[in-house]
Amino acid sequence: MAVAVAAGAVVVSSGVGLGLWAAEDDGGSAAAPSSPSPTPSPTRSYPLSEAPRTIPAVREHTAERGPGWRPATGHRVVVSDPALADEGRLTAQELGLTYAGERDDERSGDVRLELNRDAGANPESYTLTVRGGRVTVSGPGEAGVFYGTRTLKQEIRGAGAAPEGVVRDEPAKPRRGMMLDIARKHYSAGWIEDRIRELGDLKYNEIGLHFSDDQGFRIQSDSHPEVVSEDHLTKAQVRKIVELAESRHITVVPEIDSPGHLGAVIDAHPDLQLRKTDGEAVRGAVDIANPKSAEIVDDLLDEYAGLFPGDQWHLGGDEYQALVVPDPEAAFPGLAAAARDEYGPGATVEDLTTGWLNDRAATVRAHDRVPRAWNDGFFSGGSVRADEDITVAYWTGKEIGARKPAAYLAEGREVINYNDEFLYYVLGEPLTFVYPTGERIYEQWTPRVLRGTTPVPAEYDRQILGGSFAIWGDLPRSQTEDQVATGIRMPLRALAQKLWDAREPALSWDGFRTLADRLG
Repeated sequence: MAVAVAAGAVVVSSGVGLGLWAAEDDGGSAAAPSSPSPTPSPTRSYPLSEAPRTIPAVREHTAERGPGWRPATGHRVVVSDPALADEGRLTAQELGLTYAGERDDERSGDVRLELNRDAGANPESYTLTVRGGRVTVSGPGEAGVFYGTRTLKQEIRGAGAAPEGVVRDEPAKPRRGMMLDIARKHYSAGWIEDRIRELGDLKYNEIGLHFSDDQGFRIQSDSHPEVVSEDHLTKAQVRKIVELAESRHITVVPEIDSPGHLGAVIDAHPDLQLRKTDGEAVRGAVDIANPKSAEIVDDLLDEYAGLFPGDQWHLGGDEYQALVVPDPEAAFPGLAAAARDEYGPGATVEDLTTGWLNDRAATVRAHDRVPRAWNDGFFSGGSVRADEDITVAYWTGKEIGARKPAAYLAEGREVINYNDEFLYYVLGEPLTFVYPTGERIYEQWTPRVLRGTTPVPAEYDRQILGGSFAIWGDLPRSQTEDQVATGIRMPLRALAQKLWDAREPALSWDGFRTLADRLG
């Protein structure tokens, strides 16, 4: 080091590591001049690069020696395929570069986005190569290339430069989401759009909108405008939200919960209200023996299928209040009679409720949607079984007749993890809910932890499609939009890490939190 300093040799190589000017050849041995000459031109050598620090962390980085890459005036973003134009423009805008479109030529400083059309690879995988003063992001699908640009963006934001070498990366789970209850608490379109941008940078690929409940119906309707609440999103606003989400490779998953949680619809159609034998109204529950109940819900499902083009649909199915009494058949003889008429003499109210779920699944399936429902909408035994293609959104084991998570998996069902002890952000913390922390998710949760803190057996891992953070508005005035955004910030980052790679994280929680603060 003393010799190097004397020679004026210590420099910083593009913010990645220390480089040394040295009169050596590439092999590191001293070069003996063949004849007297002026001092030879120095050759820079670099230490091996270090893996980038990102959220979620990259799964593999091959270190190389080199200066890395940092954005500079005159650098371009180019694409190999017009399908990547959106990704290219966004990356250029974020890094302050010029978007040059489709180009075959190579220039120093280029960021090149490529589709490699590898049919056998995970479509969300990507390779990011930093070498020779250029960056190449390639993947088999547009989503993977987009995620590679998110890694590059975080590298620049966190360290000022992308390290030399090759990142090979892909998610562990295909469903990585956040669900927002906009029925109980109205959120502005701008706030939702900001969350989509945040989710995209963290490599999430779903945002759920629970927009119908007892307290409100929050999206404009043409088929049933009478059910819509005063504070709501217009269809134009929703189309803009969907367009932004698609540009970030995020699917918007709509949810019209039924046959419970339909209070806003019942307010406009009181004839659909489920009532006990004494005439007492059952909050939020429609009478599923009344054909008009199915008609109005199917009208809405059909209408919104044209607004939400994604392939996923949440049907709800939870907390139907006819099933929380000791003897549903005695309490609701009309439902019991309808069950027997439809499914035979031994059929129960549970069977009729399962039939309702299957019928709504058929409605959305006709629009090429994959249905999902909350786990307490699935029942064991009985003469009617929920359709096999309905994904289980597992959130609780506290319902009457609760089954352990493995019971759903043992039936061969696919499950998405919404564990209410880790992933439920319930405004006002009613009942036994407490606001989840990023630290607890980061240190104790994995996708296999569906209930409590004990994971289900590893043999079921492939059936667990992923997980979703859920923001519920039970006490909507408890927090402002800004407070919600602050409260969910670190839980979302922790969950992003655990859904991308369920293994033990390399960073401690303190290190992870510091990194999150640096990345913004």
